[in-house]
This record gives sequence, structure tokens and C-alpha cells, in this order.
Amino acid sequence: MTAPYQGAAASSEKLLLPAFLLAFFFGFLGAHRFYVGKIGTAVLMILTVGGFGIWTIVDLILMLVGKFSDKDGNVLTRWS
Repeated sequence: MTAPYQGAAASSEKLLLPAFLLAFFFGFLGAHRFYVGKIGTAVLMILTVGGFGIWTIVDLILMLVGKFSDKDGNVLTRWS
């Protein structure tokens, strides 16, 4: 049995602009993931140098298309 449709994800209080800038300049350190509260994956990004760069690029693309979320699963939708 599948779960009932829950609707669109809620909007995060975090802003996209700081997350994007952190990812662009310090993505290999997982700075943007620390910003949105994803501490575990941020530490993994430090240990793998941003997933050898690929993970950082994927996160940047997710931000640009509006699919990047915070630790609670809320999508970052506002740039400012």
C-alpha cells in the first residue's frame, strides 16, 4: 500500500543565495550543507573533497532548478 499524496514540500526558512555562494566557493568543504543543517553529509563532503567535485556540482544544479532542501526536507525557494 502506498502512502497518500502529501502535496508539495514546504518552503525552507534558509535562503538560496547564501547556500549557492557557499557551494560555489566552499562546496568542496560542504559549507552549504552545514548552512542548511545537513551536518552528516557535510562532514562526508569534507572527507571526500566534495565527492571529488561531482557532489558539489550536483548540489549547485539542484539549487538552480529549485530542488535543494534543508535538513527537514523543506525546499529552499527564496533567493533573498
